[in-house]
Amino acid sequence: MTAEQLISFARGAPSLDIVDVEGLKAAALRAFDADPAGVTAYGTSVGYPPLRKWIAEKHGVAPEQVLVTNGSLQADAFLFDHLVRRGDAVVVERPTYDRTLLNLQKMGGEIHGVSVEPDGLDTAELRKLLESGVRPKLAHVIPNYQNPAGVTLSLEKRRELLDLAAEYGFTLFEDDPYADIRFRGEALPSMLSLDTRDVVVHASSFTKTVCPGVRVGYLVGPADLIADIARKATNLYISPGMVSEAIVHQFCVSGDIQRSIETVSAALGERARVLAESLRRHIPEASFVEPDGGYFLWVEFPQDVDVEKLAPAAAERGVAVVKGSDFMVDGGRHALRLAFSAVTLDRIDEGVRRLAEAVAATRG
Repeated sequence: MTAEQLISFARGAPSLDIVDVEGLKAAALRAFDADPAGVTAYGTSVGYPPLRKWIAEKHGVAPEQVLVTNGSLQADAFLFDHLVRRGDAVVVERPTYDRTLLNLQKMGGEIHGVSVEPDGLDTAELRKLLESGVRPKLAHVIPNYQNPAGVTLSLEKRRELLDLAAEYGFTLFEDDPYADIRFRGEALPSMLSLDTRDVVVHASSFTKTVCPGVRVGYLVGPADLIADIARKATNLYISPGMVSEAIVHQFCVSGDIQRSIETVSAALGERARVLAESLRRHIPEASFVEPDGGYFLWVEFPQDVDVEKLAPAAAERGVAVVKGSDFMVDGGRHALRLAFSAVTLDRIDEGVRRLAEAVAATRG
């Protein structure tokens, strides 16, 4: 298969046509004009101070509660490194983001997967786990348009998770890079904004709203925790990338970020809708929850479709997908994650048609 023919549902990244390249170029010029010293020098490990302040205002917290990092994956890594020791119990969603799983496994965490329902993490299952005596250091939750399942955590469950974290003494890690990419429904308040007991640490990113190349994410939490992690960051890399953080800051204060969010959300909403229609048409036996936002749709196939066979069969037909089993410690053998973010409207139906052929071949 040549590159032109490949249709990739594998990568959670926006296609170039919805990235505001001109806006970013203009923001870069403004950043160098406004603050040449701040942009070009070693910065501070907490991130570019004006951006830190902008993020703090967005979330209604003090700047001391914010650490700006190289992407939100690094924010995750810092928090895991700070809190999790070998053998510590950690709760994750089942399925969850594959890199989160890998990082926690590398740290030697004892991983407890809790099922995801159409309205988010199964809090009843989590409560049972806690009542059985498991005492996690941390529960990692992606509340909005979850990666990979595409589901959103209900308001009721958000409140229940806060109560459970307070009652059982664990950190509720709200990993929330997709929140702004909403196509339908009402935005729900973050657990950070509902937290009155200092149980939440929140991470997000500009990857999905600006572009992946900036590598700017952040962590919001209690000031003492942020200060501890900032000290480690100083020793690790002195400071994150001031140039990209200053560009993002200019992009945000100018209001370009709002326009970018609207562009990306509108485009991805269309793509999600067409993907869902195509799946219903070509693979009616597949089941899925149509997402209200984000980048991903999770497809469950009948028991006679094994994704270990389906993924290579799809690749042979020029479609890249990610196996559901990559997102769980065990299971996911009959599921796929489809990222619709990088596939333009004119290619989605063809991609699903090829996937349907692969499903038929696998079952045959």
